[in-house]
Amino acid sequence: MGIASTPLTGKEDLSLAYTPGVALVCEAIAADPAMTQHYTWVPNTVAVVTDGTAVLGLGDIGPAAAMPVMEGKAVLFKQFGGVDGVPICLDTTDTDEIIETVARMAPSFGGINLEDISAPRCFEIEDRLKERLDIPVFHDDQHGTAVVALAALQNALKLTGREHATTRVVISGAGAAGVAIAKILIEAGIEDIAVTDRKGVVHSGRDDLTPVKKALAEITADRCGRAGTLAEALEGADVYLGVSGGTIPEEDVARMAPEAIIFAMANPTPEVHPDIAHKYARIVATGRSDFPNQINNVLAFPGIFRGALDVHATAITEGMKLAAATALAELVGDDLREDYVIPGPFDPRVPGAVSSAVAEAARRDGVARR
Repeated sequence: MGIASTPLTGKEDLSLAYTPGVALVCEAIAADPAMTQHYTWVPNTVAVVTDGTAVLGLGDIGPAAAMPVMEGKAVLFKQFGGVDGVPICLDTTDTDEIIETVARMAPSFGGINLEDISAPRCFEIEDRLKERLDIPVFHDDQHGTAVVALAALQNALKLTGREHATTRVVISGAGAAGVAIAKILIEAGIEDIAVTDRKGVVHSGRDDLTPVKKALAEITADRCGRAGTLAEALEGADVYLGVSGGTIPEEDVARMAPEAIIFAMANPTPEVHPDIAHKYARIVATGRSDFPNQINNVLAFPGIFRGALDVHATAITEGMKLAAATALAELVGDDLREDYVIPGPFDPRVPGAVSSAVAEAARRDGVARR
C-alpha cells in the first residue's frame, strides 16, 4: 500500500497522476460509477475490519491490541491472493455503529473482510451488511474455517469410505466457526449433525438458547433427534470437529466409531491432543502448523476474495464457498493419505485453484458483474 503503480518522475507524470489529469478520471466516474472498477484501487482492495472483541484465543483485547493481527491478515491477503488489505480497527462494540461505519466506508473498497468480532454480534453484523452492500462481505472466522474444514473432511470421508448422507458428525463449539461449519456441512449433504456448547447438545428442548442457537438447533440436532452431553453425542460418532477450546477426556474420544475422524482445531491447544486422537482415529487434523493436516484459513480467504474481485461479485454465495472447498479438496488428488487430506498453505496451486473455482461459481450463481 502507498507504493505508486507507475513512476512519478517529472512534471508530465505529475500532471497525469494528479491535476489536471486526475479530473478527467473523476468526471468519467461521476458519469458512470462503474468506472471505479477500472481506474481506482477499489477492485483490488479489501477492508479488514475488527472491533477487537474476539482476537485469536486472547478474547476481548480491544481495537488497538488487535491491530497486529489485522496487519498480519493484510500481509496474507497480499502474499496468497495478490489482494491489498487495509487493516481497520474500530473503537466501538455497538452493533449499529459498526454496521453504519463499515457501510459508509464501503465505496472505498471492493470487499469487506470481518475479523475477530465476537458472537453472536458477528452474525447480525455480517447479515445486515450483506443486505445493505453490493460488494462481498465475508466473516473469515466463520466461513474461512468452514471452507477449509469441509475440504479436509471431504477427503477424510473418501479415505475412510464414508458417504456424506450417512456420516454422523459432532461439532463442539456453537460460536461463529461452529455455526458456519454446521451450515456448510448441511449444504454439502451431511445430515446427522449435533453441535454442542458448554451445556451439551444444542437442541430445541433447552430453554436457554439464544436466537442464533435456536435456529442452529432446528437445522442440526432437532432433525436427527440428538440431545444430551458431548460425551453422549460422541458415542458412535464418525466425526468430531472441535472449534471450542477446552479438553475432551480420552474416555469420551474412545466412544467414537472405528476409523473415526478427529479435527481438533482449537489453537494453540487442540481439544484432543494428536497423540491421544491417533489412538482412536484414522485421520487427525488440528489448527497448528507443527502437525499434519493443518486447518488453516489462509487456504481459503485470499483465493475466495481474489475470485470474487476478479468478476466484480456483489456477494459471496454458498455456492462460491462450496466451490472453494471442492477446489481445495481436489488438489490433494491421488496423493490422498491419512497425513495429507488438505494442501499446505505454501502449495503454489492453492490461490489459483480457489480463485478460479470461486469466480466460476459467482457467474453460475448470478452475482458476477463481469
